[in-house]
Amino acid sequence: MPSPFPGMNPYLEYPDRWPTVHNRLIVALADLLTPQLLPKYQVDIDKRVYEVMDLNTVFIGRPDVTVQQSRLPRNTSQKTATKPTSRPVQVTLPMAEEAREPYLEVKDAQTRQVITTVEVLSPTNKRGEGRKKYIEKREKILKTQTNLIEIDLLTQGDPLPLSGSSIDSHYRVLVSRAACRPTADLYAFNLSEVIPTFPLPLTSEDIEPTIELQKLLDEVYQKSGYDYFIDYQQEIVLPLPSQDIDWIEATLQAKGLRS
Repeated sequence: MPSPFPGMNPYLEYPDRWPTVHNRLIVALADLLTPQLLPKYQVDIDKRVYEVMDLNTVFIGRPDVTVQQSRLPRNTSQKTATKPTSRPVQVTLPMAEEAREPYLEVKDAQTRQVITTVEVLSPTNKRGEGRKKYIEKREKILKTQTNLIEIDLLTQGDPLPLSGSSIDSHYRVLVSRAACRPTADLYAFNLSEVIPTFPLPLTSEDIEPTIELQKLLDEVYQKSGYDYFIDYQQEIVLPLPSQDIDWIEATLQAKGLRS
């Protein structure tokens, strides 16, 4: 069965599901674009690597690059010494977890110049040190002649900054054409809305493909078998306003998935 929601399925945002959704969506985008862009352009999937520890995210680099710097904020507050005991006390050690984030690059097949970068945001891009590092990368792209598409399908975390904009929405897609900066196109949409269709910016002489992100996401949902694995009887655990929670419940009840 298809997803019960008309647009983004909020249950896909759960931490145990989003990495798979993220990876499958990147591959689906590459599969969609490649036959439309050949032979002039090549679509590559690249990856960033992060270490996540105690909800702090530290940017490391690409998988094939030696780690150059990794810093976590040090706690400088003074601690009161505890009296030594003859018996050990059980403690928990912080364990770093590696997170890999794929993204797309559309490159000129002859010159290998990056024409367009397509980012699907992950939670690490919207919080802590990961957010800071992602914004730094974003700013570098915006100073070049590379177009940028930024897809944010996560209600959690603050939206990435836009100059002079007060638009409030659950989700958004940003399309930034190098030739039009600092102006960009923002597709803002909410839980109850179908994900908008948007173009893939290339060079001025190209016919630009259209990305039907809703169709791709629905295909990811069905191919991943989430209809069998998501228990819609369970309450949503995202930090959403009460009216959004009520809408989710009403939608599931109308589909016969919530008693």
